[in-house]
Amino acid sequence: MEWTIREAELADCASITRLNREELGYDFPEEVTREKLRACLTNPAHKIFVAESGGEVVGYLHLEDYDVLYFPHMKNVLGIAVAGACRRQGMGRALLAAGEAWAKADGAVAVRLVSGEGREGAHAFYQSLGYTGNKLQRNFKKLL
Repeated sequence: MEWTIREAELADCASITRLNREELGYDFPEEVTREKLRACLTNPAHKIFVAESGGEVVGYLHLEDYDVLYFPHMKNVLGIAVAGACRRQGMGRALLAAGEAWAKADGAVAVRLVSGEGREGAHAFYQSLGYTGNKLQRNFKKLL
């Protein structure tokens, strides 16, 4: 399978919504996703790359600035998804390489990501690309 990596466009919204639902388990309304995508595309702190094959978006990577008071400038992976039928073909690797190149060009010293505890296959994939994990943590949120 051949694919290309490019920056996302608003027209990619339906495909991103589908990937979020089918691959990540987030059934979020397309119309709200569109507004969030529109905001991200105009915000230089965010970058979204898509993998396209045969005219169809089959993967995406979303990164943002990550600045804390205890470490130099980094980028944070907010989401990465590749369609199940397209996995193990280098697409995720290519998406992350594009994200890492953008991060480096923008002055980041590292790219960080958080991956769910039970996603052992994903952990092995990230480790094969040089990502290291240093701790287990819980993710807390409070709905407002």
